[in-house]
Amino acid sequence: MTNKKTKIVSGKRKTSVAKARISEGRGKISINKIPHELLNEFHKLMIEEPVRITKEVLGKFNYNISISVSGGGRESQIEAARLAIAKAIVEKTKSKELRDKFAKYDKYLLVADTRRKEAYKPGDSKARSKRQSSKR
Repeated sequence: MTNKKTKIVSGKRKTSVAKARISEGRGKISINKIPHELLNEFHKLMIEEPVRITKEVLGKFNYNISISVSGGGRESQIEAARLAIAKAIVEKTKSKELRDKFAKYDKYLLVADTRRKEAYKPGDSKARSKRQSSKR
């Protein structure tokens, strides 16, 4: 299914996992087989951030990226896809200058955000807040 010119890279955020396939092309990005232009404006801008930085550093962006995302909510899926796109571009281009530019812009473009939801504590309904107790 994959040939030598296609690379597969994954990105994670909370419980979302995004797998990006990058290959030579005309700059099309699709998320779960839907073109990224159909996303709402804020999500579209988040997805385009790594692409804009690539165009700024390399002068061109001639890659097709197909992303499949599963798990988590809508926001974490977009962030996982953004991470997968950036990692895929860096791996495909092998550009140290691009890697440095991504890291300077936002460290979470190349490194997964490891923060997770805090566990519930025993005998409580939430992670932090405790039940109110009466002293008298």
